[in-house]
Amino acid sequence: MVSRRAWLKGAAALLLVRDALAAGQLEKGVYRVRGDARIDAVPARQGMDVRAGQVVTTAAGAEIVFVVSRDAFLVRQNSRVEVQGAAGALAAAGLRIVTGAVLSVFAPGEGKRLQTATATIGIRGSGAYVEAEPARTYICTCYGEAEIVPLDDPASGETVRTTHHEQPRYVMAKGAPQMLMAAPVINHTDVELTFLESLLGRFPPFAPWPGGENVRPGY
Repeated sequence: MVSRRAWLKGAAALLLVRDALAAGQLEKGVYRVRGDARIDAVPARQGMDVRAGQVVTTAAGAEIVFVVSRDAFLVRQNSRVEVQGAAGALAAAGLRIVTGAVLSVFAPGEGKRLQTATATIGIRGSGAYVEAEPARTYICTCYGEAEIVPLDDPASGETVRTTHHEQPRYVMAKGAPQMLMAAPVINHTDVELTFLESLLGRFPPFAPWPGGENVRPGY
């Protein structure tokens, strides 16, 4: 069952999408900061650009939401994330998640790459949630397509295609009896995905468009 609070948050996020499309105004750079979040060791502030080549870090209890070109990210506490791509560019080729957790939504049709200590994850027009640890990566392809390749056994990689969190995976380090293992859906929500997509005037494919239209902008 969906709580009333979660339903209201989801409805509010969908209205943000509608309003953004109507106004022709989409977010860019840092949208929200909570606690000690930094970009290249500089305290993050709303409206600050985030560029390829920069490092985003969050302390305990901190969180940052930011937009890079047509992609949006929510970085949770105790994270270190390197934005990949040509240094200084306002578009990212992907992320290197050194430690911590990131929820991401990516522009349809554009290939991006997520890297962790144990995995390389090729993304195409997807929503994805990653938790990175030294010996294990958690990846949920919330919707879209991802090619998941364990660094210590590339031959065991697989491509997953999902519409609503169907195939989360753990990607293990060398020495584990199995490199890729099925995982549960943990620590991220549809409300958060809808919120991130709303910053770009889109909404996830599992969400109903306000008014009941069947056409989903951006997908």
